[in-house]
Amino acid sequence: MNARTETAASAASGLSFAALPSGLRIPYTDTGSGEALLFVHGSLCDYRYWSVQVAALSRHVRCISVSLSHYWPADEAGLARSFSWQAHADELAEFITALELGPVHLVGHSRGACVAFQLARACPHLVKTLTLADPGGPLHIEGQPDAALPPETIALRARVAELIEGGAFEAGLEMFVDSVSMPGIWRRSSPAFRAMALANAATLPKQFRDPLPAYTRAAAADIRCRTLLIEGERSPRMYRDNVEQLAHWIARAEKHAIAGASHGMNMTHPGSFNRLLRSFMAACK
Repeated sequence: MNARTETAASAASGLSFAALPSGLRIPYTDTGSGEALLFVHGSLCDYRYWSVQVAALSRHVRCISVSLSHYWPADEAGLARSFSWQAHADELAEFITALELGPVHLVGHSRGACVAFQLARACPHLVKTLTLADPGGPLHIEGQPDAALPPETIALRARVAELIEGGAFEAGLEMFVDSVSMPGIWRRSSPAFRAMALANAATLPKQFRDPLPAYTRAAAADIRCRTLLIEGERSPRMYRDNVEQLAHWIARAEKHAIAGASHGMNMTHPGSFNRLLRSFMAACK
């Protein structure tokens, strides 16, 4: 093992920090035994986003959930690092290598799914299977205009960044979360989710300045492992379009929709989400 593990002396039960050779300290939880199932969170989230999955699935496999740099509880080394999807993919590769976890069953949601996709492309030896839940990022199809966010989405995100940088966290988060899920979802979210989003609110303007790369046929051809694509039946069209196209482009992919679910399907419909993961992993043994 090339990382030093430090147990957190905080109220966050089970939280440890992996001190990597690069100097980064990656917060993570590690529960259960067996094959490693590594969870990667998306926007506004951290290792806590997967708590329901970890509680249920760690009875069967080893569940590891990380916080990417800049996300709570980030330290000075993490905050000093550049904020980018590339940096996050690189640090995940370093984390897997240093803790000698690979190849892992890699699970990513939203922005985290894009990071996981790029890691699986760059370091196929570290990834046994790949699960992408509502993968975020633009889609580029040959013969069609270059992928780009719609003007109304760009305008909304500019307003969200303005609100958050001005200290109006609740208003900015409500606008963003409702836009990537469905109207009213912020107000109906659990207190735990809202607290987590507030703790990570400062990452949103940074994220908006770091556009995700487009999914392309050529990029998808680099994914060699078995891949599970999950969409929420009621998720915004952009996520469902990504799932649909990636299912055609990735050679060893299967896709499933979770009935009645929107973007946060693993939190609102954990039973369905967990059953899909367990079934997929069992089929890949």
